[in-house]
Amino acid sequence: MTVAYASGKVILFGEHAVVYGRPAIAVPVTQVRAQAVVEGAAKGRGIAIVAQDLGQTYLLDQTPPDDPLRQIVVLTLQRLGVGLAHDLTITISSTIPIARGLGSGAAISTAIVRALSKYFDKELSPRAISDLVYEVEKIHHGTPSGIDNTVIAYEVPIYFVKSQTCEALRVKRPFIIIIADTGVQSPTKVAVAEVRRAWEREPSRYDRLFDQMGEVAIRARRAIEEGTIEEMGHLMNENHRLLRLIGVSSPELEDLVRAAREAGALGAKLSGAGRGGNMIALVSEETEKPVVRALREAGAKHLIVTEVK
Repeated sequence: MTVAYASGKVILFGEHAVVYGRPAIAVPVTQVRAQAVVEGAAKGRGIAIVAQDLGQTYLLDQTPPDDPLRQIVVLTLQRLGVGLAHDLTITISSTIPIARGLGSGAAISTAIVRALSKYFDKELSPRAISDLVYEVEKIHHGTPSGIDNTVIAYEVPIYFVKSQTCEALRVKRPFIIIIADTGVQSPTKVAVAEVRRAWEREPSRYDRLFDQMGEVAIRARRAIEEGTIEEMGHLMNENHRLLRLIGVSSPELEDLVRAAREAGALGAKLSGAGRGGNMIALVSEETEKPVVRALREAGAKHLIVTEVK
């Protein structure tokens, strides 16, 4: 039996624009994670995937080819060169909320890849894991940027440009982020598709907004690497303003962003697909508790406090 894990993630800057080739910044969130357990099964049973949180069991040979769980298992076994003729039970579970911008799908896939490679004693590099998970992200998100699978596979803060660069970020001065859940599910695939349709209708307007988001991400990288935390806060506020203009905020997100800022957050913005899901607030040690209290009073369903370092 082998066990493997993968953390969640949150995008600090550049969501949506990253799909169109602009830079983005993302960090792992280790307080939530997915787990995959691989163990031998009775002879002749084949491969079964047990999704504990859903209360369902999938038999590989009876699951549609486009099912994300089936696909990541098949792709991984092919990449390991061991074929599909095995009797295995793969049990998955996760503490990462679904459809909240925390990378639940990519984390489940990553945990499965790690557990299978460990079971067959064949090590895969973070790049190889990321590439496998990216193929499954296409099912989850339609036209993924690749940022989720990358930050989760490498498990370090990253500066990312689609099909161009992925660089580990040097965090000069650790900072505290509060992640607040609106309680509203927002599938990334749906929000990304709606933004694409809007971009197709008004390409010049949206490209200008994406350019501005990209510039914010570049400046944010500099702020993180120089340790100018206050500047990061201003840039988060600016990024949120731009995300509002492309139409991916929501009343629930606005309530939480407003509450965080009024309670002393250095900056606050939606994170991920928008239309629900999570928002993030940058706080100091002094303002952490007041902001947490304000977010709860404003209706946050779940809170995660994480330090990025």
